[in-house]
Amino acid sequence: MRVLLDECLPRRLKRELPGHDIKTVAECGWAGVKNGQLLGRAVGQFDVFLTVDRHLAFQQNLATFAIAVVAIRAVSNDLDDLRPLLPELLLVLPTVSPGTITMVGA
Repeated sequence: MRVLLDECLPRRLKRELPGHDIKTVAECGWAGVKNGQLLGRAVGQFDVFLTVDRHLAFQQNLATFAIAVVAIRAVSNDLDDLRPLLPELLLVLPTVSPGTITMVGA
C-alpha cells in the first residue's frame, strides 16, 4: 500500500510499517501545503494519507478525494506514543476505502 505520512508525524514511523511504500510530505516536496491541496496532490500517487489531525474530516469533504485517510488518536505525535497503536494501524490499512476517514486508537 502506498502511504503518505503527514508532516505532523515523525519520519521514523516509516520503519515501523513494514510491507508498505511510505513517503513523507517533505520527501514529496509538499512541506507547508495545506490539507485540501495536499490531498489533491496525493490522489493517484498514494492510497492512504496518515495523520494525527483529528479535525481533518471536519475541515475537508473527504468524499471528493480518491484517497483514504487514517487518523491516529494518540497522546502525542511522539513515536513512543504511536508505537502501541501500530498493530491496530497495520490491521486497518488493508481495509480502508478512498474518500473515507478511519480512526485508530483511543
